[in-house]
Amino acid sequence: MKFGGTSVATLPRWQNIMELAASRRAEGARVVIVVSALSGITDALKQLCAQGDKGKRIESARAIEQRHYELLDHMGLAVPATLEARLKDLLALAETGSAKLGELAWQAQVQAHGELLSSTLGAAFLTHSGLPTQWVDARDCLSAIALPNQNERTKLLSAMVETKPDPALSDRLAALGDVFITQGFIARESEGRTVLLGRGGSDTSASYFGALLRALRVEIWTDVAGMFTANPRQVSGARLLQKLDYEEAQEIASTGAKVLHPRCLSPLRESRVPLLVKDTNRPELEGTVIGPQVREHAPSVKAVSARKGITLISMESVGMWQQVGFLADVFAQFKQHGLSVDLIGSAETNVTVSLDPTENLLDSDAIAALAGDLAKVCRVKVIAPCAAITLVGRGMRSMLHTLSSVLAEFDQLRVHLISQSSNNLNLTFVVDEDVVDTLIPHLHELLISAGALRTDDSALFGPSWQSLYGSGDVVPSTAWWRDGAQRQRLLDIAAEATPRYVYHLPTVCRQARALKSLGAVDRVHYAVKANTHPAILRALVDEGFAFECVSPGELDAVTAVVPESVPLLFTPNFASRGDFERGLATRATITLDALHPIEHWGELFRGREISLRVDLGRGLGHHEKVRTGGSGSKFGLPIEQLDSFLRHADAHGVIVRGLHAHLGSGVLDANHWGEVYGQLASLAERIGSIAFLNIGGGLGVPSHPGESSLDIGELDAVLRQVKAAYPHYQLWMEPGRYLVADAGVLLTHVTQTKGKGSWRYLGVDTGMNSLIRPALYDAWHEIANLTRLDEPATALFQVVGPICESGDVLGSDRRLPEPQEGDVILVAQAGAYGKVMSSPYNLRGDTEEIVLDD
Repeated sequence: MKFGGTSVATLPRWQNIMELAASRRAEGARVVIVVSALSGITDALKQLCAQGDKGKRIESARAIEQRHYELLDHMGLAVPATLEARLKDLLALAETGSAKLGELAWQAQVQAHGELLSSTLGAAFLTHSGLPTQWVDARDCLSAIALPNQNERTKLLSAMVETKPDPALSDRLAALGDVFITQGFIARESEGRTVLLGRGGSDTSASYFGALLRALRVEIWTDVAGMFTANPRQVSGARLLQKLDYEEAQEIASTGAKVLHPRCLSPLRESRVPLLVKDTNRPELEGTVIGPQVREHAPSVKAVSARKGITLISMESVGMWQQVGFLADVFAQFKQHGLSVDLIGSAETNVTVSLDPTENLLDSDAIAALAGDLAKVCRVKVIAPCAAITLVGRGMRSMLHTLSSVLAEFDQLRVHLISQSSNNLNLTFVVDEDVVDTLIPHLHELLISAGALRTDDSALFGPSWQSLYGSGDVVPSTAWWRDGAQRQRLLDIAAEATPRYVYHLPTVCRQARALKSLGAVDRVHYAVKANTHPAILRALVDEGFAFECVSPGELDAVTAVVPESVPLLFTPNFASRGDFERGLATRATITLDALHPIEHWGELFRGREISLRVDLGRGLGHHEKVRTGGSGSKFGLPIEQLDSFLRHADAHGVIVRGLHAHLGSGVLDANHWGEVYGQLASLAERIGSIAFLNIGGGLGVPSHPGESSLDIGELDAVLRQVKAAYPHYQLWMEPGRYLVADAGVLLTHVTQTKGKGSWRYLGVDTGMNSLIRPALYDAWHEIANLTRLDEPATALFQVVGPICESGDVLGSDRRLPEPQEGDVILVAQAGAYGKVMSSPYNLRGDTEEIVLDD
């Protein structure tokens, strides 16, 4: 059990240590407690070593002595003789200075006193408190080994220790007692000198002891619950990582996480000893378990981390191509200057490497000296300050297809270097340092929404930092189908027949009222294509909505249900002349989105007021098939064709009264619609005849656990700000999925399960014939076993239907309770683009729709 500086600095913390150690002892285990120096003491000892004046060194030693006396006083303990002796040793070292031992050996001896003092104090407190504790000198247990190319500094101040299991040490400790306390950070080398283990030395010491003793586990007790998916100081929604393998944890630690030092994991990996990271003040929290590789989990990005202060050295030479020994000459210069290279990128005439400040002393003099020597063999460019942003997860290459929306974020940045690790555990981007603080939270959100960071897997991902340590997460409204009474209603409905869609009208109305609260919006049209059920149409009429249709069939469905006073929009795409003729025969406002209709069928629209859909040159959304802007999309009139369109409109007496743009679906950033609004308003000023601006729909509905909801209040503020600049235009919107997705579920029954290699398949009685979104554009829907909703989810399944297509997968790698034939499976967020996109493929029959009014 290792406890860091803050965990040993106060009486309450030591009381925690006593309780935790006693609880482990009560479980039947012998306990070795490894402690750091009291918080701030190691820095004070380093300052003592830096003092050239003996008087100031003694003054520093006295201050350190006083700090320990104050803690003893709080504990109600007299000064133990052993502690007094160690304080005298420190004072003597301060008086004599480094002359006798040599500078580096003296520094090691002085700095070792932090842990020697805290462990001596701890032994006295724990024994006095009723937990007999034996003090052990770590230097008698940990033997430093000499490494090739090691200089005197690294040998004494950053040593490595042999970690082969030592049965003799186990026997020796067992003969002494059951609870021991020892020091982190220190060891002894072959000549008998005290050596330090460098940065993170106490974590590493605990791992060394764990490996030597073949411990049941090593516990790192610190001031956080474990490792998280991002730095929680940057991302309050970062999730606790509940399980990691050694390699993943090492990558996360070495690429920016400060909870563990990466050196502490190697000894444990070799001996297969698990490591547990826990919060000293919140021992009830689960923490992070790090152990041998576990394969029963889906590939997932586990964390996004960042390191600042990175320096890039770019070396270019035409003569390097196929020149034997060029790289050897270059890297010899780094070795000569004592600099460790991290990332490497190469091309025919260029090699670029990164230098990490955590492993190097990167002052301007060191860089200048290196650049001067490199300039003898190549052209050198130093790029700084940079930051390395790293995505960490096992099987990174297999996840690249899910990362398109994430990687797109780097399109607008200066990316100096990209590195995909040879161990397939990380993908790193080196960018300018000043973008990191805003980029990391955004990337974390995108990883969740893209399904690359699998927060739905509760075996891997725990609560968010905010829910553990903050004021608590903003609690989203619980899905209506989780209510006990509603769950039973759904089970009863499923007992009659499946598959069935079930719609909950109160949820539709709740979403509708949220949108009607947008004070800046003058008219909201429901995008009928999302769900055409008459009960939903009537509910939205009652909520004051207008309607947007994209086909004559949708116009017929709406006009059959809603009153004639309700406004309609007709916004087809690549529609035939006949479609437009049918649309023009209704009361709907017609939208054109191409040059062809006005150019070739201009007489059809003569004297009409129309709306024009324009392409603003970019698209948004979680998948390429839901992005409806940019040259890769078939929607909208390109801006460069606007003048030509207006000339044809004038020639036929057509007045363009509205401008429309819709860039994609599933957008959760409120600023998006403000940007669209502003761009349309700017175009409207050019045209002169515009009365309304339609900023489309695409309002996202969060589906993955931990994904942020669209902030309607923020959206209203954004829209009000733009409207203040353009008050003379009406503002229209046309949301669809936002209104109905959460209201609908698809019920289906388990038919059978199948094991196939390492895969397990869970078959249900419907598939892509009823819900094609997952197959069509990798849409993610929550899937729950409604029959066993309260049972633990322990097994990983591919949830598949009966359709004769490999793409008939409703959900991949879903953690669910062990199922039985006949269990009711619920697919959530199926109220939008479900039934309306279903088909009779394989002649599986129609999926019935049921409406719940309450």
